[in-house]
Parts: sequence; structure tokens; C-alpha cells
Amino acid sequence: MTTDTKAVHSPQLDTVLMVESFIKEHSGEYKKRALWEKMPRKIMYQTFSTIITYLQDSGKIATDADKKICWIHNPELVQRFLKSANLKVR
Repeated sequence: MTTDTKAVHSPQLDTVLMVESFIKEHSGEYKKRALWEKMPRKIMYQTFSTIITYLQDSGKIATDADKKICWIHNPELVQRFLKSANLKVR
């Protein structure tokens, strides 16, 4: 490894699950920085930001007009819509 190469750090699964759980419980209450400050266990902001990016890219969270983070992932609702005879998947 050269001195110019940076090691990539991935968050541990238990940390990702903690953030997911906390966001589900407090959906729409906090902006990103406040959410990070309220985490039940302290984590580095860079790690937190990586998790937030992952959750946004995977369609589990979104930010509202006030920049508050909301949990939007609902697989049960998707399955119910997919089973509906009135809808088609393109």
C-alpha cells in the first residue's frame, strides 16, 4: 500500500442497525447533525455520514423540506401493492 492510498473503512453491522433503528423510532424529528448527537451510542461523524448515505441510496430514508430525516422503507406496503390485481409492474 502506498502512502497516497487511503484505507476504506466500512461501518460495522451493529452500528448500521443501531442507526436504522433509531431513525425508525424518531422518523421526522431530527436533522442530520441533531440525529447524530442523539444516537444511543457515540459514533464518529464520518461513520454516521457513511451510514446515512447508504440508507439514502438504498431508499430507506429521505429528508423532508426542513432537512429532517424520515424513515420511508416499507416492504409490507410494497408487497400489498404488488399483489393488487389493479396494478401492473412495468
